[in-house]
Amino acid sequence: MGNFVSDSPVESIDLPLAADIFTAAERLCGLVHRTPLITSSALNDILGAEVYFKCEHLQKVGAFKARGAANALFQLPAGTSMVATHSSGNHGAALAWAASQRGIQCTVVMPENAPAAKRTAVAGYGAKIVLCAPTLAARESTLAQVVAETGAHVVPPFDDARIIAGQGTVAQEVIGQCRELGFEPDLLVAPVGGGGLLAGVGLAVSALAPQIKVLGAEPQGADDAQRSLRGGVRITEQTADTIADGLRTTLGLRNFSVIRETVNDIVTVSEVGIRQALELLWTRTKQLVEPSAATGVAALLEHRARFRGKKVAVVLTGGNMDLAAISTLLTEAP
Repeated sequence: MGNFVSDSPVESIDLPLAADIFTAAERLCGLVHRTPLITSSALNDILGAEVYFKCEHLQKVGAFKARGAANALFQLPAGTSMVATHSSGNHGAALAWAASQRGIQCTVVMPENAPAAKRTAVAGYGAKIVLCAPTLAARESTLAQVVAETGAHVVPPFDDARIIAGQGTVAQEVIGQCRELGFEPDLLVAPVGGGGLLAGVGLAVSALAPQIKVLGAEPQGADDAQRSLRGGVRITEQTADTIADGLRTTLGLRNFSVIRETVNDIVTVSEVGIRQALELLWTRTKQLVEPSAATGVAALLEHRARFRGKKVAVVLTGGNMDLAAISTLLTEAP
């Protein structure tokens, strides 16, 4: 952890500091929820660990993404009239919501295979949706065209210091909530896609409680973050194959730069493991989370030796599902 070579000099990009997370927490006070931290004795028995779930699926817009989006939006200069981004759903909805709080127009470029529930949510917060092919290159080129036509200010979904700092407030809250209960977790586990959340979590933990180990969790069918961290070179292209739609994108540059210095490891999980974790969360905790959010729990299921007997905090990242999506997950073969 820390002996890797970035694919770009750190000096050439703006990286967030721990102080930016603390400032973001003050900025977000009253804008976003302090989401609950819950536990389940039944799941503790099944997983062989003392597990605490950070319920970010109960956050504004149904995902932790509200934190980063609001932190970015409320730092824009006065007079900004339009923002734009690309997103598979949750960041787009979060940006649309945050823009509505400031009376700013919002355009979201979305892959044509984005879940219907997430497209509906983005539109419901008042954003204009522009569809594109389901590749990162298509998303970026379509966004560039939108910006050229409208002059919109781009708020990236994860590769942005303001976004990372906003997402880092999740870990600040977790640590505070655990201390209120009289303990500190041994590990904090967060899913990783583009890396905004994991980078923010790692940065916050390194400043507030460096003895806590930070682990990322991602699908085996979208394992660029693990390969990047372990190999020391950021993977920029992959063909993702996973039901966890929020984790299909590749790791951002700023995110990789922070993660390689603050995260202990990243583990991968199978599609079967994600489905098993979903079933456990739905039936044992009654929390309706989406597949991406279940990835951290899948890590506890499939890497039991790393967590056995430990106190573990796991971030449940989002819960934007509709009945059709739930029915599909229940009926599709793993």
